[in-house]
Amino acid sequence: MTLSKLVLPPEKLHTLCVQQSHFSKEMTPLYWTQAIQELAACDKVMHQLIRQFEDATLTSRGCAFTTLARSIVGQQISVKAAESVWQKVIRTIPDMTPHTIAAAEQDLLRTCGLSARKITYLQDLSRHFTEGSLNETSWIDRDDETIIKQLTEVKGIGRWTAEMFLIFHLQRPDVLPLDDIGLQRAMSLHYLDKQPVDKKTMLQLAKPWQPWRSVATWYLWRSLDPLPVAY
Repeated sequence: MTLSKLVLPPEKLHTLCVQQSHFSKEMTPLYWTQAIQELAACDKVMHQLIRQFEDATLTSRGCAFTTLARSIVGQQISVKAAESVWQKVIRTIPDMTPHTIAAAEQDLLRTCGLSARKITYLQDLSRHFTEGSLNETSWIDRDDETIIKQLTEVKGIGRWTAEMFLIFHLQRPDVLPLDDIGLQRAMSLHYLDKQPVDKKTMLQLAKPWQPWRSVATWYLWRSLDPLPVAY
């Protein structure tokens, strides 16, 4: 695998990756080449996984509102069921915006297969966007924890959902979702001979990956499911 060298000063990583995520949602992160070079150099497992999945990269699609709405729709149901419900929602409300969801009749949303609780969550999400308490342009200069705090004030959005948003939509480079079952399984498989893993151990194993823990997480997910996920 031949990699061209691209070195970004650490103090510029945060602003660069957030600006890219704001202006172009379908590009590979500009830090990707540097990240995989450094991960492959410091970790044998990462080196192997990067070579194995060298043609795949993290990508993002859609806008902030639809990304978060989709995550709410998919909570506590299978991937197949979530996709079915989501398709019904966007067929019923093709112009998916905070205003159209806020204005939609609950009975109409129920016909899409949404529970009363998820309808409440979607409408609360819509309210946060329409009132301006969630504003994508304001996130450019904010750190990960500040954004997580903002997002988790929305009904139905917990830390895990906020972390997925940081990784897949804002493409932040150094997120480690400790509660993610897939990451736990992969770290147990590749680093602990399938023994149980706790959060303290996960943090220790992930230290060499900084500031690229999102990228390392993405490759560990690939080791369990080769099909890349996009939100």
